Amino acid sequence: MDVSLIRQLTGAVDLHKMTNTKGVESLYGEAADGTMFGSILNSAIDNIKTTNSYLSDAENEEMLFALGESDSTHDLMIALNKAQTALSYTVAIRDKVLEAYKELMQIQI
Repeated sequence: MDVSLIRQLTGAVDLHKMTNTKGVESLYGEAADGTMFGSILNSAIDNIKTTNSYLSDAENEEMLFALGESDSTHDLMIALNKAQTALSYTVAIRDKVLEAYKELMQIQI
C-alpha cells in the first residue's frame, strides 16, 4: 500500500503556511476554488482502488490455491495480509471521515 498518501494528507497544512499572513486561504494551502478538496478526494479514490486491487488479488490467489494451480501458501498469505491491511486502513479512514461529518452536523448555528 502506498503510504505516501498519508504524508500528503497530514502535510497539507504546514508551519510555513500557518505563519504566512496572506489570509485564510494561505492557512489551507489553496484558495476557495476547491482544488485542495479535489486532491484529497482523488487520493481517497485512489486508496479505494488500491484496496479493491489488493482484495481482488487475494481472491485470485485463494481460487488458484483451492484449484490446485498454486501450491505456494506464502504468496497466498502475503496477498491476504495485504488485503486485510488495506481494508482495515480504508475502514479506519471512512470511520474518521464519518465521525468528523457527524460532529460538523451537530454544530449549532
